[in-house]
Amino acid sequence: MTDAKRGQAFTKISNVITIAVKLGGGGDPASNPRLRVAIDGARAVNMPKDNISRAIEKGLGKGKEGLEEVVYEGFGPGHVAFIAEGVTDNRLRTNQEIKNLFERNGGNLGNQGSIAYLFEKKGEIRVKGKVQSEEGKDEEMLELIDLGAADIEDYEEEGIKKFLIYTEPTGINTIGHAIADAGYEIEFQDQIMKPVTMQEITSKEVAAKVMAFAEKLEESDDIQKVFTNFDIAEGIL
Repeated sequence: MTDAKRGQAFTKISNVITIAVKLGGGGDPASNPRLRVAIDGARAVNMPKDNISRAIEKGLGKGKEGLEEVVYEGFGPGHVAFIAEGVTDNRLRTNQEIKNLFERNGGNLGNQGSIAYLFEKKGEIRVKGKVQSEEGKDEEMLELIDLGAADIEDYEEEGIKKFLIYTEPTGINTIGHAIADAGYEIEFQDQIMKPVTMQEITSKEVAAKVMAFAEKLEESDDIQKVFTNFDIAEGIL
């Protein structure tokens, strides 16, 4: 990661931590699950402890900068649905930036709620399997279900067996702790917007536009998460 990319990532995560403190119930991660998840994300990218502390202090009102959450919904290229969640200190500036991004890339920014019905809020946890064998996989899937996984998928990444777990959003922290206590390594844990209706892309040209637009949204300084419902046909990319 370049210094510029690292700085942008740190700024985004700092804002998430500050909002978590303001809206999630204070600066103690032991009693603020939202803050705990944000700090885990900061540690995953090796964010310095001083940066984390400053972000917490800002959330406690010790900083001058006021931050607020923003959510944008709209259709991008190929009539693909997009939801972008962010944090900003200037709502009008961010509103205009995201509106321009949609319009310049063949999309349309809608009102809040206009796209949300195509998604459902879920907790998502990704973990590494403890036993890297086919027999171990089946046993671990049953164990993860017993620990509270509402839906679970197994997959392989770079030769390592892993699990993608979905939970109800309010239970993600409780289940995440139970999974970690059972000896699993958690790679990712957060609330997401999971698409319930997919938009299939069969054109290589449209696929390239959709991917490029998603990247532009993710690169915006004020956008933290981007959710979309595109399904690119096999062999297109």
